[in-house]
Order: sequence, then structure tokens, then C-alpha cells
Amino acid sequence: MKSRQVHSSPIWTIPSFGYTFCSTYKHDLENFKKRLKALEAKVAEEGIILTESQVQALEKKKLDDEACGEIETAHPGYLGSQDTFYVGTFKGVGRVYQQTYVDTYAKVAHCKLYTTKTPITAADLLNDRVLPFYASEELPVLRVLTDRGTEYCGKAESHDYQLYLAINDIEHTRTKARHPQTNGICERFHKTVLQEFYQPALRKKVYESVDELQKDLDDWLDYYNNERTHQGKMCCGRTPMETLLDGKRIWKKKFVN
Repeated sequence: MKSRQVHSSPIWTIPSFGYTFCSTYKHDLENFKKRLKALEAKVAEEGIILTESQVQALEKKKLDDEACGEIETAHPGYLGSQDTFYVGTFKGVGRVYQQTYVDTYAKVAHCKLYTTKTPITAADLLNDRVLPFYASEELPVLRVLTDRGTEYCGKAESHDYQLYLAINDIEHTRTKARHPQTNGICERFHKTVLQEFYQPALRKKVYESVDELQKDLDDWLDYYNNERTHQGKMCCGRTPMETLLDGKRIWKKKFVN
């Protein structure tokens, strides 16, 4: 690619797409991904009509971005992030795992404890906590982002979690291979729940059953969702539930009315 001068205003052409950009963007166009980003901006700005190959490239970029943790979320329920968190080993109980679901828009969290890490437990969190909650709020759950753990991925016809998503018409996006840390929303929540709930709770009390620990976790989640302010992109100092309710009004205005 070569730049040229027109009235002292450098121009930068992108052969891949056939569009010309001012050279103020020049240093942001050195790779295909950045050129796609520039094209997205131009589409939004000028409403240009894209070819089929350009539309396909933008759609692929969107999926790749989400798989790498760069999440675009339109409303509550649009995309949920699910992950497994190892809580610890308890005397008389054994290993305890937490299934976590965080709404990527509102940051409302749902968690349930299990003594195994399987596709059934991953599906059970959605069935017991997540989908009933969104049904009560009259919001759809459209997609879920997970890592590539065996509790989430397998042959669709014989994998309990995959079957559950298919039955409920929920799309499944997976994080980038060998990069499970790209499910960053759950990673940040796990750090919060560890520091603010598990560490203080386990110092004060000896838990003898999963149910006992679940009860205290549910109390903390009620505080987290309804009272604790969040500084995330959509929350901006509001609580997750306040953000969800405001987002629901926006969703109804755009997609229902």
C-alpha cells in the first residue's frame, strides 16, 4: 500500500475493501483485523453498502472478537458468560465447584455449587437459576460464552450441556483455543467472589455441607446483584440489577415496541 498527497492531506487506500481513508488512520491499518475495524467505523458513519464477502468478514471478526474476550453486548440476556470455579476441598464433602453465569451487559451473576464438574451440572445452573430468572424478567437468553472445558463442549447429539442449549435455542460461543483466560468477565467475577465472600466466610465458619455454603453464597449474591455498585462499562456505578432493569427498558423499546 502506498500513500499519496492531495492538497497536503495524505490519503490511505485499502485494496482489500476498495475504500479510501484519510491517513490519520494510516497507522491503524497495518493488519487485516484493524482494516476490518476501520471498515466497521466507515459503515456506521456513512451507511455504505457492503459486498457479501465484506459482510462475511465482519461477521467472522465479531465471532472472533467474542471468542477472545472482546465482547459486544446489546442488552441484558444478549450474551452470558459461563465458567467453572474450583472452590476447594471440604472435610466430609470433598471437592466443591461453582458454576458461574454472568450477564455480559448488566453483570448480574448466578452461581450454584456442586461436588462434580460435568455437563449435567453446567446445564443445571442454566435450568435451575438462569433461565427462570430471565423468564421472570421477560428477557430472552440468546447466547452463552464458555471456555472449551469438557463440561461445555462435546458431541452435540450426546453432550448434556450442548443438548440443553439446542433445546432452548441458545447459541454457543467458545473462547479461543488454549486461551481460557479470555472469558474475562467470569475471571473478574471469580476474583471478586473469592476476595469478598469465600475468603472471609471460610475464616469465620466451618462448612459441613454444600447446602450450608450455598445458603451463604446466595445471601452474598443478593448483596452483589442488588446493593453493591459496579464500575463496569454498562453499569457505570449502578448495581447490576439497576443496570439490567434499565437495559430491559431499552431492549423493549428497540425490539418489542
